[in-house]
Amino acid sequence: MSFKEQYEEIAGVGRTIFDNPELGYKEFKTNQTVTDFLKKVNPDIELQSFSTTGLRTTLGSGKLLNIAFIAELDAVYAPTHWRSDKETGAAHNCGHYTQVAIALALYKHYFESKAYETLDYRITFIFIPAEEYLDLAYRDELLGSGKISYYGGKPEAMKLGVFDDIDIGLCVHAMGGEFAERTIEINCDLAGFLYKHYTFTGKATHAGFDPFSAKNAYSMSTLFNVALGLSRQQMKDSEKVRMNPIVLESDMSTNVIPNRITVGSDLRTQSVDYMKEAASKMDDAARGSALALQGEVEIKTQMGYLPFVQDRYLSEFVLEAFQDNEEISHIWNNNAISAAGDIGDLAFMMPCIQIGYSGFTGTIHGDDFKDIDPEFIYEVFPRFLTQVLERMSGRIDRSKLYRRTFAEYEQLLASIVSSN
Repeated sequence: MSFKEQYEEIAGVGRTIFDNPELGYKEFKTNQTVTDFLKKVNPDIELQSFSTTGLRTTLGSGKLLNIAFIAELDAVYAPTHWRSDKETGAAHNCGHYTQVAIALALYKHYFESKAYETLDYRITFIFIPAEEYLDLAYRDELLGSGKISYYGGKPEAMKLGVFDDIDIGLCVHAMGGEFAERTIEINCDLAGFLYKHYTFTGKATHAGFDPFSAKNAYSMSTLFNVALGLSRQQMKDSEKVRMNPIVLESDMSTNVIPNRITVGSDLRTQSVDYMKEAASKMDDAARGSALALQGEVEIKTQMGYLPFVQDRYLSEFVLEAFQDNEEISHIWNNNAISAAGDIGDLAFMMPCIQIGYSGFTGTIHGDDFKDIDPEFIYEVFPRFLTQVLERMSGRIDRSKLYRRTFAEYEQLLASIVSSN
């Protein structure tokens, strides 16, 4: 069946997932939608379950190379989005619902046409939970009960061995903004991030009677915010550093000088080395702010995701397919943005690419986000992906691939957290 013939069915699956958004590690309805579709296409399919809602299945056997096509199951917490779940606040304003439908379109095409048999590699479809780094209180419960070890779905799957026999990771993602022409994107590098928690401690006194002997923790945090703002001048432009300090906890009241306040901030950079350097500068600003007002500060670091540097060698196959394609008008190449994703963690272990695609309007993670060109998303773009995969067949130079272990990944994370 051609992509044109299966378009309505695939678009319907996309709409179903869009209308039933679920947060990470809770994508049970989405899991069932995927399972039902795959079993309808292939009643004898072998499905591996992992990480509460993750699924994996492979087409092909007896081939050394294994390429994973990865789709993300989860939604964002966005309760004011026009199609959010009113009970959970989940909304599909990052486009993950289209990833899942695209993966299903590819699976159906390859299984029914048997075209996967002509490829010199296996294709493993991985439907993965919890890409978005949110709903952390729930994930803390899962961590505490031993059900997961990582907030992010890909690091958790890496730990479980889901990617142990995978050589290449291939992802796709909605492009932000609206485009006049059908557009794809390659080599868009993403930032990595970590979380910093600064708890400033001072001395509480009556704000009217005796403010003179107090040590104002709120003032320390205010000074810290000013220091961060001034420090941006000393941050490298090429690293696209982002910091967003907010008040997480406080014991403030109008008649008592506050003696405790916790400020949290993410820190985003394009490289691990600079992440460590920038985090050290943030810590110095916090210590200096506390010291300046005779207070103290406790600093905690929580790792988020690693920066994602797309594999330029693999992207050459995408560019080559685009140059021979008459359905897609434009390509963006070699941008870097400060958004992040756990694809950076997987890319530490193996070469990965993430191909962007247009067809949307509004702002990613915004209240107005939606698709406006479903024919491109569910028909034209999946057909283009088969052209990319066909060009990879028989031409992957294994000497240009790399592999690191999960132990090395854990060592890297430990080095980032322990250095701050």
